[in-house]
Amino acid sequence: MFFLCVIRKRFAHSAIKGVTFLLAIMQLLPQVAYSDDKVLFGDHLKPVVDHLDSVVIDRALTLPKLIDLTMEKYPDVSWLNALEDEAKALAARSESWTAGASQAIFGYQTISTFRLNYGTANIEVPLWNLGQRDAQHELANHAETSAELQAVNVKLRVAGLVRGALWGMSLAKIRYEQTQIELDVYGKLLANIKRRVESGDLPRTDELLAQTELLQKRSAFTLAEAELMHARKRYSSITQTTKVPSSFEEKLVPLKEIGQNHPAMIAINSQIDRKLAEIKAVKAIGSGQTNVIAGILSDEGTDYRSNKAEFFNVGVSIPFGGSAHTQPHIAAINVELNKLISEREQLYRDLEQAHHEADHNLEVNRVELDNANEQKKVSEALLKMTQLAFSVGEISLMDLLKIQSRTEQAILNAKERAVMLQRDEALYNQSVGVMP
Repeated sequence: MFFLCVIRKRFAHSAIKGVTFLLAIMQLLPQVAYSDDKVLFGDHLKPVVDHLDSVVIDRALTLPKLIDLTMEKYPDVSWLNALEDEAKALAARSESWTAGASQAIFGYQTISTFRLNYGTANIEVPLWNLGQRDAQHELANHAETSAELQAVNVKLRVAGLVRGALWGMSLAKIRYEQTQIELDVYGKLLANIKRRVESGDLPRTDELLAQTELLQKRSAFTLAEAELMHARKRYSSITQTTKVPSSFEEKLVPLKEIGQNHPAMIAINSQIDRKLAEIKAVKAIGSGQTNVIAGILSDEGTDYRSNKAEFFNVGVSIPFGGSAHTQPHIAAINVELNKLISEREQLYRDLEQAHHEADHNLEVNRVELDNANEQKKVSEALLKMTQLAFSVGEISLMDLLKIQSRTEQAILNAKERAVMLQRDEALYNQSVGVMP
């Protein structure tokens, strides 16, 4: 009887400790399973590494405004300004009354034998050839339009960089916060296991195993922190600011294909139209510029019997046979034109491929999000059963840690897929050329 009483007391004592341990774990692990807090960007957690790239939420900052601010500091701005200056210069030339710079020609001649002196003064004015000025007007208009459309295309490219940087930072933040939660859980788990080891309920090997898992979580947390800092630095490098909009989610646009009104297609088409206008302008020059020459001739002798005479003259110089000299220029422009046509064909293929990938990723992540949420529910239910089995000694700590690790991964997958779906909606909008 005494032996049976001792066994009952020990069993009851172990069961109470096991239940107490189970309750302690269940108070911690739901933080991992049910933490659906919005992704934050503050530095509320103490970094492991001293290197810190900070970002600050600016609730007055919107995604379109952020893109505008990024555009102002983007390296291509100097190139865009140069295109605008060129268009203005071409417009100024097309508005000129003459086809080129006028010339003033002065001359003096003396014939000592006959004691005669000749003085000449002429002005040479280049005239527009038939249709040449209209061709220059057309070229200036195409240059101005192309400069504007290049700016729109560059802004779309900037929007893609900003979108990618923001969502990359969001994913890195989710992984960072998840590893922080897991690190806290394993730290408290180790403390509870140590107490049970000291009381004799668990072997020393379980403490070492829990300590090993904790060290691995610390390493994962350090690496997640490093990836977060990399993502923040990439964001600040692209945008040249540490301010982040509080919300940057986008609504999916209903466009289903790449159209000719895509900013990238419109931009390269404008470049092609400009090259065609350049060829037309060169052809309008023909063999060269027609020039009008007007001047005076003064004839005066040194002999007293000589009479002073002045003559007014007008002339026209008409070039001919200059096609051999203009054709190389036209050929050079034609090379650039055909290169742009080839680039347009390749661009359209690239845009179609990017659109297909964005559309496919969107469909895949919609399905994967449902799978991830279902997997999360199943894993959480399995983890609770495993915790109960471990508390009564039916399974080992190793088995518990395996199930716990799978559950943590399932929870992380569900969180990531939710963010990835929002990211893919933004990237789909980017692929069809729609600005935020």
